[in-house]
Amino acid sequence: MDKRKSTIKRETKETNINLELNIDGTGKYEVNTGIRMFDHLLSQLAQHGRFDITISASGDDQHHLVEDVALCLGKALGEALGDKRGIFRMGDATVPMDDALSMVAIDISGRGYAVLELPFTDNDMTGFSTDLIRHFLESLVREGGINLHARVVYGVNDHHKAESLFKALGRALDIATTIDKRIEGELPSTKDLL
Repeated sequence: MDKRKSTIKRETKETNINLELNIDGTGKYEVNTGIRMFDHLLSQLAQHGRFDITISASGDDQHHLVEDVALCLGKALGEALGDKRGIFRMGDATVPMDDALSMVAIDISGRGYAVLELPFTDNDMTGFSTDLIRHFLESLVREGGINLHARVVYGVNDHHKAESLFKALGRALDIATTIDKRIEGELPSTKDLL
């Protein structure tokens, strides 16, 4: 099987992003966006998704930076998966983090759509707006052609809610992108098209 890797460079008037993704990694990450909380969440995604990710990003504000990193990551996932032959395609995970519990279900269907239930209360995110989590997820799945249903079931601390959410996203992506040896080389679709 070819290496499922992608390198994305995106430079606009607002941001400069360099991103490398290896889907078949071991969870190694090197993330520097200049936003410590965002770096922490992306590191959780890589670690628990078992993806190797290198991200170097700078930008004029948090909104543009988070959005453009999401677009680059979505594009990298699409490129690295190629025609998606042999993948499980769907995955889900439920992940606790102290007081918080999050559930994520995805389908790498080619149809980007997000249904999000994210009851954040804007506490303990060290200046990182919780609305940027919603924006990141919507941008990621739109660009990556992923159907995402994500729910923070409960929790008190927003840091814990966000961390459990990104861990669950990583786990669900790991499952969905894994090659199913039973159908290796086949498209996981009755339409024979994704």
